[in-house]
Amino acid sequence: MPSTDMNTKRFTVPRYVDTHIHLDMYDADMASAFMSGLGTTAGVEYVVAVSMHLGSCKATELLALASSRVLPAYGYHPEQELPSDEELAALLRWMDQRQSQMCAIGEVGLPYYRREEALTKGEKFHREPYIELLEPFVKRAAAWNKPIVLHAVYDDAPIVCDMLEQHNVRKAHFHWFKGDDNTIQRMAANGYYVSLTPDLLYETEIQQLAARYPLGQVMTETDGPWPFDGPFAGHSTEPGMVRSVAAHWAVLHGLSDVEAAEILYNNAKRLYGF
Repeated sequence: MPSTDMNTKRFTVPRYVDTHIHLDMYDADMASAFMSGLGTTAGVEYVVAVSMHLGSCKATELLALASSRVLPAYGYHPEQELPSDEELAALLRWMDQRQSQMCAIGEVGLPYYRREEALTKGEKFHREPYIELLEPFVKRAAAWNKPIVLHAVYDDAPIVCDMLEQHNVRKAHFHWFKGDDNTIQRMAANGYYVSLTPDLLYETEIQQLAARYPLGQVMTETDGPWPFDGPFAGHSTEPGMVRSVAAHWAVLHGLSDVEAAEILYNNAKRLYGF
């Protein structure tokens, strides 16, 4: 008969967290099904639900009110048109009224892919307004001592690191990160976290990051509903996919599945405080 001792159980029943999902972008039935499955045996305990803009924030808030296992993050995603001054002011006011209710600020950052697309077409793209857009979110993360969920890859990442260091932000979460060795070393030294997506199973660049980043600063995510290739091709992205991410990370570090799941779970718990 399995032991019922809590310490033994803690290391024999794997627990997982999807630390980055756009839950409000799923249809209502699918989101409800995901939420109903949270906290089940050997399943995903929590999801960090990030937001795109004010309307997305409001939808995410409703999802979080329906389940204590949905941890809401509010912000403005950078891979879209800049908000008007009025739209940004309304979003920040809305967030200011909910600082005690949100688990994090996010998703925020800089528009690498939007910029690359414009440059490929021969169009001009000005990054400076997006840098200005990011700063009030970084300032709030510092003032509120909240984690900040960041979309910042390649040459955008050092700019974001500069801003985080300037405002003494320590609780930073770079999701689906890609970047050079110097930036990776800088992020790790600053105590910033990264989260790994299902493409860990088939993308060399992500595998290299996962192999070298400090074990105590790594988490799992799906970025759902974003679709994946490899063994996930043709499948809808759902929070349970983080189990495969954790299992592959375990292999990279010579850990058992249970050991890896526990490390990744506790990393998320340390950052997000659930």
